[in-house]
Parts: sequence; C-alpha cells; structure tokens
Amino acid sequence: MVRMGRLLLLPFLVAAIAATIAPAARGADITFVTEEYAPYNYSEGGVIKGIAVDQVHRIAAMAGITYRMEIMPWARALMLVERQTDHCVFTTGHNSERHARFRWVEPLLVDTMVMVKRRGSSIEVKTLEDARRLRVGAQRGDFAFDFLKVRGFGDIDLATEIAITLGKLENDRIDLMPTSLKTYEKLVSEGAAIETALLMDGQIYSLACNLDMASETVAAMQTALDALIESGEQDAIFARYGLPPTGKTGRSLTATE
Repeated sequence: MVRMGRLLLLPFLVAAIAATIAPAARGADITFVTEEYAPYNYSEGGVIKGIAVDQVHRIAAMAGITYRMEIMPWARALMLVERQTDHCVFTTGHNSERHARFRWVEPLLVDTMVMVKRRGSSIEVKTLEDARRLRVGAQRGDFAFDFLKVRGFGDIDLATEIAITLGKLENDRIDLMPTSLKTYEKLVSEGAAIETALLMDGQIYSLACNLDMASETVAAMQTALDALIESGEQDAIFARYGLPPTGKTGRSLTATE
C-alpha cells in the first residue's frame, strides 16, 4: 500500500520539480542535434524518436526551454556543437578525451560496449589484442571510434553512419564493429545478421552542450534529468522501447572511469 502511494505521487513530484526549475531556463532557445543510432535516436517517417530523444523532449519541457531538433552525421554534429553556443549533441559517450570539450547533462543511459561480428563468422575474439589484428569498422567522430583509437587500433574502416558500417560487416568487408549492447540488441531484433564477439567496458552516454552555454540552462536541464531518473520516468521510457532500464545505478558512476 505504501509503495502504491509512492507511485501515485511520482507524477506530482516531477511536476513540482519542473515548476521550480523552469523559470531559470525560460526563454532559452537551444538546438539539439543527434544522429541515426537506434534505439537511442533515429528517424522514422520523418519523425525523430528514440530512448534519448524522448528524454531530451521531457528535459526541455521541464526546464522551460524552447528548442528544435535536427538529425545529421555524427562528426558534423560534434563539430557544430563545439562551435555554436546554444547547441547540444546526444547521445554522446562521455570519455576523458571529450570531457573538457563540452558541458554535460547525464546520464541519459549507462551501457556496455560490445564488439560484434557477422552471424556465422568463424572469427574468435577473446581479447582486444585479438581484435586489433582484424578489420574493424566504426563511424567517424563516434564514441566507438574514440574507444578504438585509445586502445591502440590503427587502421579503422570509417563510415558516416552506423547503417553503413553494419552493411560492411554483413557483407564481409570488415570483421568487427563496436557498438553499445542495447544498440546491438535493437539491431538483432530488427533482423541484423550479427552476433557478439567480445564484451567490453561500460560507458555513460550524455547530453553534451557547448562550453559557453549559460550555467543556469545546463543546471536546469540536469535537475530535470535527475527528476526523470528519481521518479522512474527514465526507466519507463526504456520499457516503452522494450529494453531493460539504465536505472539509478548510473548515478553512482563517473564519466571518465
């Protein structure tokens, strides 16, 4: 009975928090940019949707922010946000190389990285050293690319979008492709002919904003995201897409671990 009462109070809690933070950011006009990377952010029938997209819509609404959203190649999105003040990019892996380049609102999710191979491939990968000997593909400017470079991968086959990298993998033009575990699960559910080759590190994914964005705007968005997490609404968004939630465990991680 107590638990039911708490659940009934959650919508009122979120509304109350939104009422207190919205004035701080009211009047802000932000451009959120993202890429085609299901299930976090993708376009369908001309509509941008996904787990991270739904969260960003709610964050903006709760923080009283006026905004627009665009979808574009990832490398272009990152470059645009570094150059334009009122811009944020998502869903952005928060690593040590990017840490000082943006202001962060997080976590939109916490996920595990996985190296995948073509279904039925005889390739066996037990370590990253094994993977470095093979043909590996990634997206230009994507966290997966940064992940590979930091770990000593040299000749990486680059593409502008994950769909292109996936096509290369399925057509045996590359041997391996790094992605998040949740994205892998989404691709498999859609019929992609791939399977796991190697599980790797966990990662925090975030909303990354231009360094000159107003502190009160960033703070309002972070407060809104915190409310989504505490109320369970973030978990509900994951559930709508048929995926297990990130949960509050993400709050105990640091982005550069």
